[in-house]
Amino acid sequence: MATAALSMLSAEQTADCLPFGPLCEAVAQAARDYAAGRITSPERQVLPLPNNGVLLSMPATASDIGIHKLVNVCPGNGALGLPTIHGVVAVYDAATGAPRAILDGPTVTGRRTAAVSMLAIRTLARSAPRHVALIGAGKQASDHAKALAALYPGIRVDVHTRAFDRAEAFVRDHAGLALDLRPAFGPVDAAAEVVITLTNSLTPVYDETPRPDRLLVGVGAFKPEMAEYGPTAVHGSAVFLDDPAGGRHEAGDLIQAGFDWAKGRSLVDALEGRVDADAPRLFKSVGCAAWDLAAGRCALAHLG
Repeated sequence: MATAALSMLSAEQTADCLPFGPLCEAVAQAARDYAAGRITSPERQVLPLPNNGVLLSMPATASDIGIHKLVNVCPGNGALGLPTIHGVVAVYDAATGAPRAILDGPTVTGRRTAAVSMLAIRTLARSAPRHVALIGAGKQASDHAKALAALYPGIRVDVHTRAFDRAEAFVRDHAGLALDLRPAFGPVDAAAEVVITLTNSLTPVYDETPRPDRLLVGVGAFKPEMAEYGPTAVHGSAVFLDDPAGGRHEAGDLIQAGFDWAKGRSLVDALEGRVDADAPRLFKSVGCAAWDLAAGRCALAHLG
């Protein structure tokens, strides 16, 4: 039996293979598969690199494909004019082990993470959002803005940063998106229905009293020492996690707030509608290789 041709995709080609609509559906299916034990996705292995960098090894397997994401996250790269994340996602046929595709790692990470956030909005927000606040102006903010433009075109999106000129630059750089993008500084506008934090902050950037009509989504804090949401926001909310097992070690916001893990709910709980109708909601995303496997499925389906 001949081995299928191996596709090696650039960042642009990888993005083309991961349109947000199909990618969201692939992640939703992967969440159900992961919860049911049909995807094996162990906790990521983290190895140190100089200057607070880390090498992340993230494999996952299912009955159809296996993937291995190997990426390096180097926070100091921004000062050097380099991307924070470098790496690849290898996609393999599960039955033969033959490689099928090599995807751009940062693109997969950015788009599948944004897809998880979009699923949180779809399942946990009171209604389709008309006004969203992004806190942060890095690569993840860019991917989230693209996802919002694809799925909720025309909505208002405020971009908050500590330096207003960075927010202005972000808006200029993304002027082609189908969004009402506005630079912002200071407190989140009272009309914002969704707040998405996308920073590597070590101290909370948002700690307002939770509101039933505002969904909080935490993306950026992925180490125990990081925190984007403070204890007021955490303890006043019904908390959902994309990966409850990984969150215990990586969700710095929740760890620092002394969150009771027995109260945590999963992405599948949100997908299946197991949600208290009256409670404010906070969704914490830490990521796992199951979402990269979902991206691998999506990419292979696109490639045919």
